Amino acid sequence: MPIYAYRCEACGFAKDVLQKISDPQLTVCLSCGKETFKKQLTAAGFQLKGSGWYVTDFRGGTPPATGTATGPAAPAPTDTPAAAPATGTKSD
Repeated sequence: MPIYAYRCEACGFAKDVLQKISDPQLTVCLSCGKETFKKQLTAAGFQLKGSGWYVTDFRGGTPPATGTATGPAAPAPTDTPAAAPATGTKSD
């Protein structure tokens, strides 16, 4: 569900509101009551709902990877092709 930023042009009151895309825009300021409450143009914000990807799912377990290796290093891949095996033919 998107999070929209609203600001009152009369009193300057600002509030972030969690709304469905299909919900009508708010127009009445929650602070002064005037119909000057406008949706602001901001970076997209959203909230994930349902089972699955929550911040709390990974707390208390193993810490996330930090980008440093903790075990033995894997051998680096080589860019050179392997030598072709000899075919065993003799030339006279």
